[in-house]
Amino acid sequence: MAIGVFAYQGERAAASDWLPVIRYLNHALPDHHFRLDQYDAAGLRQAIGENRVDLVITNPGYYVTMEVEFGISRIATLDTEDSHPARALGSVVLARADQPRLQYLSDLAGKRVAAVAPEAFGGYLVAAREMLGQGVDPESDLKEVHFVGLPMSRIIEAVQRGDVDAGIVRACLPEQMVSQGAIRLEDFRILSRHQDADFPCALSTRLYPNWPIAVTRQTDPVLAKAVARALLAMPVSGGMSWAVPADYQPVQDLFRELRIGPYAYLREITPEGLIRRFWPWLLGLLAILTGWIIHTVRVEHQVYRRTAELRESLAARDQAEAKMRESQEQMEHLSRLSVLGELSGNLAHELNQPLTTIGTYARTVLRRQEIGNLTPEAISEASTEIAKEAERAGGIVQRIRHFARKRLATREPVSLPEIADEARRLIVGMLARAPEVIIENRLTSSCQVLADGAQIQQVFLNLIKNAIDANRDLPIERQNLRILIEPLDKRVAVHVIDQGVGLDAGQLPHLFEPFFTTKPDGLGLGLPICKTIIEAHGGRLWAEPNQDAQGMCFSFSLPCHELSA
Repeated sequence: MAIGVFAYQGERAAASDWLPVIRYLNHALPDHHFRLDQYDAAGLRQAIGENRVDLVITNPGYYVTMEVEFGISRIATLDTEDSHPARALGSVVLARADQPRLQYLSDLAGKRVAAVAPEAFGGYLVAAREMLGQGVDPESDLKEVHFVGLPMSRIIEAVQRGDVDAGIVRACLPEQMVSQGAIRLEDFRILSRHQDADFPCALSTRLYPNWPIAVTRQTDPVLAKAVARALLAMPVSGGMSWAVPADYQPVQDLFRELRIGPYAYLREITPEGLIRRFWPWLLGLLAILTGWIIHTVRVEHQVYRRTAELRESLAARDQAEAKMRESQEQMEHLSRLSVLGELSGNLAHELNQPLTTIGTYARTVLRRQEIGNLTPEAISEASTEIAKEAERAGGIVQRIRHFARKRLATREPVSLPEIADEARRLIVGMLARAPEVIIENRLTSSCQVLADGAQIQQVFLNLIKNAIDANRDLPIERQNLRILIEPLDKRVAVHVIDQGVGLDAGQLPHLFEPFFTTKPDGLGLGLPICKTIIEAHGGRLWAEPNQDAQGMCFSFSLPCHELSA
């Protein structure tokens, strides 16, 4: 009776390892003669296919493959003294200790790895599954895999020489080589190292069942039963015995995840392969598609019936929005004219100053010409001052015309500090005794907002004028204003800070309501319009008492746009 064994370490080693089993079976079943035939992987497969062996001893990976292909059946699982039969095989992945960047299997992406062979169970496949589970596909993410064959000591030597970055060997081999004095364990690092209570050696992977012994299809069932009974009764010999067959489902799971062996069809991009792989998903997709078709037909009928109503509603909405925008633009224009009306008295006084100066210099030139002492220097000085005062008056008029002009709203990148300075110069130019308005800019040069400059200037002008009105009756040293512009969480924040008398707690909730005002001659439209402008730009306007001084702080924020250089 032929027992085919997978001699992965060579015929001599196989004969030495399995000779106690052959002797025991010949002794326990004297009516039968058992012999040991050693094969490599391809030879063992051929021998099973040609019915040249009755029993098979092989590793878990080859057993699962041949169980599907040839129908062999396990009757016992190898049991060793230092491990449980169902948790006996694992792998370790070694790297040199002087490579601190290699700590886990996930660090192997882009590295060179040595292994025994593509089909080696403990020498490659077990570790390949763990790498795949940690996000590293051994077939695509590793820089290269060197399959160096047996003995496995070649892999450790390759790691030691630096030919590869890491190597895959079966568990306990490093400890055995240390006990033989071949290597020092402190020269290496085990990646993803962990310890199992049922296993004596360090691991990088999970554990799998030990080697099985299986019968082929042509084996007499009576003889198979007798062999199984004899193996289970075999005393410990050479540190090993046999136990009832273990569950090899973990090996099946490994092959399915790696899509090899019985599950190699999962790699096939064919209709049959796709159906075999994804049939539960395809069935669910078909059910969803059927339901979607039914739902679509039903919804299509409802949509067709309601389309006309929806078109009418959209047209009415567009008309209402157009009227609202027209009213909003009209209100903003009236608000600007209202501000100018309130400042008209001061504006007349301010324009009178440069005009008076111009007249004075002109009359002086005429008198000096009459008396005959007009010099070129005097003419130059008078002309210079007349031109300066004319430019001053013209600048005031131009700013007022630009501010009061009715125009369409446009959005473009603008600089808030420049708009704030323009608003300051506009309102200070219209006041006889204007307070000092300090602008403090903390923005970076690349931070701007996308806005309508005229609308934002209107907000600045309203807030500055309100602050000046709040400070009007205060001592001169408390009439100054401060405008702070700063970044705030990817936005631009503007704070207009006065030192006035502030507001009562009961007034704050109504501050932005239309027609609410604290001024005797106010309309109550300035702040609501400012709030509408800021919110239309995606910002927010609020007011709060100063924390560290008297007065109020009116603030608004707008989204910041980082402009590329």
